Amino acid sequence: MSPRWTPDPDVRRGRSVVYNLHVHLIFTTKYRHGALTDPILTRCQQVMSKVCEDFGAQLREFNGEDDHVHLLVHYPPAVALSKLVNSLKGVSARYLRQEFSSHLNRYLSGGHLWSPSYYAGSCGGPPLDVVKEYIENQKRPGP
Repeated sequence: MSPRWTPDPDVRRGRSVVYNLHVHLIFTTKYRHGALTDPILTRCQQVMSKVCEDFGAQLREFNGEDDHVHLLVHYPPAVALSKLVNSLKGVSARYLRQEFSSHLNRYLSGGHLWSPSYYAGSCGGPPLDVVKEYIENQKRPGP
């Protein structure tokens, strides 16, 4: 790291990369059925945290309501976000269906816990207008 930079725990280093990637994910239950309870959300957080670890990512925040969950994930650039999402939804659905089958069976539609769609939004760092201005103000060399 450059001595000009102040240490930031969110900025991580790989062999040839310095990165700070966060994504806000939202997963909803199939047909927005209110299937999630506090114990289910607690277990879901544990499972999703382990999945993130397996990808070299960190689950920074997790919470939800009866029909959706929010995640804040810090992930490395080598991770394809779509693969992380598929694993988070697939692994969590499998564990939750096994462990809470008596409750979830009332809500499952075709055996599916999660809706196939999801929200992913990049977050963290400076606002876009600040980044754009910084790039515009670079000292471009003359001819």
